[in-house]
Amino acid sequence: MNDSGKVRILFCCMGNICRSPTAEAVFRHHVGQAGLTEHFLIDSAGTHDYHIGDPPDARTQRAAKQRGYDMSNLRGRQVEAVDFARFDYVLAMDEANLDILRRLRPGDARSHLGLFLEFAQHHAEREVPDPYYGGSDGFERVLDMVEDAANGLLLHVRQRQLQDLP
Repeated sequence: MNDSGKVRILFCCMGNICRSPTAEAVFRHHVGQAGLTEHFLIDSAGTHDYHIGDPPDARTQRAAKQRGYDMSNLRGRQVEAVDFARFDYVLAMDEANLDILRRLRPGDARSHLGLFLEFAQHHAEREVPDPYYGGSDGFERVLDMVEDAANGLLLHVRQRQLQDLP
C-alpha cells in the first residue's frame, strides 16, 4: 500500500475503450461489493493516443451493462510515465501492451508491472483478446476473463495488503 493508504491499480490496453475500461468497471464493482471502495484508487489507460477523451466502445458498454457494470462515465486517456509512480499495480491486457509499458516505465519505478490475467483463477490464457474487430461473443469472452481476474486480483490484494481489514 502507498502513502495515501490506498491500493492504486491501473489497467492498460491499446486504446482504452474496450478491455481496460472493462477491467476498471468490473474491478471497481467487485471492490464496492466487498465494501472496500475507500481502500482503492482504480483507473485505466491506453498505450496509444487513439481515443483520448472518448467513452468506451458502445459494444463494450452494452455487454458490461447486461452484467450490471456501468462504464458510461469513463473516458479514454493515454498512460504517462508518472503513472508508474502513481499506481502500485500497472496491469496490461496483453503482451504487446506490456512490452510498450516496459519501455515507458522509468528505471526507478516500484509498481508491479504485469499481465492482468496473472490473477485469473479459472482461465489459463495469459492475454485478454481485443474484441474490437469481432462480434458480440468477443465482448462476452472478455467479460468472463476480466471477472475471473478481478476476483483473483481482489483476493491477492486482500491477502497481501489489506489483511487487517474485516
